[in-house]
Amino acid sequence: MGRRSRKRRPDDPGSVASVAPGESRRSRSRERDAEARAALVPLEPGERPGAVTVAACVAAALALTNLVLYAIGTKIQGKSPGAGALLFTLVLGAAAVGMWRSRYWAVLGFQALLAILILLFALLLLRAANVEAVLLALAVIGLGGWLFWKLVRAMARIQMPRRLPGPGADPPKQQS
Repeated sequence: MGRRSRKRRPDDPGSVASVAPGESRRSRSRERDAEARAALVPLEPGERPGAVTVAACVAAALALTNLVLYAIGTKIQGKSPGAGALLFTLVLGAAAVGMWRSRYWAVLGFQALLAILILLFALLLLRAANVEAVLLALAVIGLGGWLFWKLVRAMARIQMPRRLPGPGADPPKQQS
């Protein structure tokens, strides 16, 4: 039977009768969210969460690897990678530098790249022809998913820059 078909007792904590007039009912999930937000401590100047440091190192290693492979003329399926490979390398390098400096935009952008990479390898897993391909895809999906999850909490600690107010107002102090 559904919840609506049962009568609630007045002493039931979830019943409408137990809420005093003028009080709003807060859900347990909202209370847990508020507790989690209160427990977060903003980063000190120069501080960098461990997950962001790992992500910056991963992005820098991937950018450096792409650059070296492009420079030595590596071919992919018989074709030379075009300007897209250099553009991707540049984006990874910018993300690495930005994450090293604990920038919100860099972490957010790297998470977007991680999400695309995880989805791509999940699709490639469907076409895996041998055990090595399956293991590689599972490793990228697992490690990428773990890093993505760890970056979510780190982003909560990195304060998003505030927008500048309209004309004529004093700009707020921004973290550098």
